[in-house]
Amino acid sequence: MKIPFYNLCKSFEYLTILLIATGQAKATENIRTDKPNVIVIFTDDHGWADLGAQGVAADIRTPNLDALAVGGLRAECGYVTAPQCVPSRAGLLSGRYQNRFGVEHNGLSVDPFQGERNIAERLKEAGYVTGMAGKWHLGENEKITEHGFDKVFFKHSNAPGFWNMNLQGQEIEPTTHRGGYHLELIADFACAFIKRHADQPFFFYLAPRAPHTPLDATEKYTARFPGEMPERRRQALAMISAIDDGIGRMMQTLRELNLEESTLIFAMGDNGAPLKIHQLDSPLDGDAGGWDGSINAPMNGEKGMLSEGGIRTPWLAYWKDTIPAGQVFKHPVISLDVAATAVAVAGLTEKQTDLDGVNLMPHFTGQTSAPPHERLYWRWAAQSAVREGRWKLLRGGPREYLYDLDADPSEKHNLLTQHAAVADRLREQLRSWATQLVPPGVDDLTLPPAARDFFDYYLDGKPATEPNPTPPNPDRRELRKKERKEQRKKAEPHP
Repeated sequence: MKIPFYNLCKSFEYLTILLIATGQAKATENIRTDKPNVIVIFTDDHGWADLGAQGVAADIRTPNLDALAVGGLRAECGYVTAPQCVPSRAGLLSGRYQNRFGVEHNGLSVDPFQGERNIAERLKEAGYVTGMAGKWHLGENEKITEHGFDKVFFKHSNAPGFWNMNLQGQEIEPTTHRGGYHLELIADFACAFIKRHADQPFFFYLAPRAPHTPLDATEKYTARFPGEMPERRRQALAMISAIDDGIGRMMQTLRELNLEESTLIFAMGDNGAPLKIHQLDSPLDGDAGGWDGSINAPMNGEKGMLSEGGIRTPWLAYWKDTIPAGQVFKHPVISLDVAATAVAVAGLTEKQTDLDGVNLMPHFTGQTSAPPHERLYWRWAAQSAVREGRWKLLRGGPREYLYDLDADPSEKHNLLTQHAAVADRLREQLRSWATQLVPPGVDDLTLPPAARDFFDYYLDGKPATEPNPTPPNPDRRELRKKERKEQRKKAEPHP
């Protein structure tokens, strides 16, 4: 039987691996259809400003991400479902508001997520092969394959990782992986996955742990950003540059295999950057949870807030010759839409009735000019918010704010008293939505002290309290320096 490999098997070695993996008996199952591949890139603590195409930060260098924006679509109002990584990832992958199943913030059990059908599991029903690399954060790393992912490389630091396929695309027994720089390795794994499965529709989830702390860019990347600047800023720029390089390698792989026109790509951050108000350039080895060097300007607030700086992130969509190039999409979209769009393009429209997102393709291709959403909702800890068109109602404990985001995207002017009727209507919509959550409700919530400081400074315009960073233990700091030096030595040169 002649199998149409579309000229992708460039070498006898690759052909041998592919035939062993698929088997002659299953060849007819693996012939590529007109279903597009889907790739989702989910960066970590990546501020809205840190994408060259946004035109905000002059020092950022993201040519490959910018190429996706220029060749596809940049969402001006692209949101995620939470200002923190665990709930944001649960919302993205499940395609449902994570508050519906009780994974609302870090520190809560992620067991309820285990019962949710995620994008990978849904697309496998349509014949897709699935893979992921990078950060998981939704349960045991060794059990990622139980969530519909066929090929896995859990690695979110220079510490040992876990994989079941090597960088030559060969299946291996699930085992620990050591060595190498994590941001390079996960992109290489993605390329190996694409080559290995080029003959069938695939879904790949790339989740780099960057520019999240601990900041660990190697000299190869920090050298790209010389001159005077906070060292934490240099590290963030370098780590984002490493991500961008990996995306460039992925795109080159798709082009070499003639797959670019048949691949839908989403790229976005999981939440805004943590600034800790003061953006202290504290020692890298003494403040792992401090400012990550990324910035959210001109969006107000930061990670841990339902203000724009916490939930509006870089947000791109690219599908060559399908999504018209050069778009700046103005209507609000959200990470929930990724799952709904993916199952729709895979031909599983009957499977998305339980999803909270919408299929964005009619909106992105110009089939309709209507907004994708009537409203978007959030609840995170003691905060809640709803956006309807230009209006956004934000609540933090007993505090309330109403913003006209068309006129005031930086949330500087609270219009609550001027437009009380709008606020009343949105408040009732928010309360109605919250009856469906676990637990239900948005009232009688108390802001914790850290959130009160954020609201005081960013939303109420009060002076910031003086920073009081905990000084690092000198002995521990020296030990960490030694550990980081050894990690960098192992990571360079990249094997």
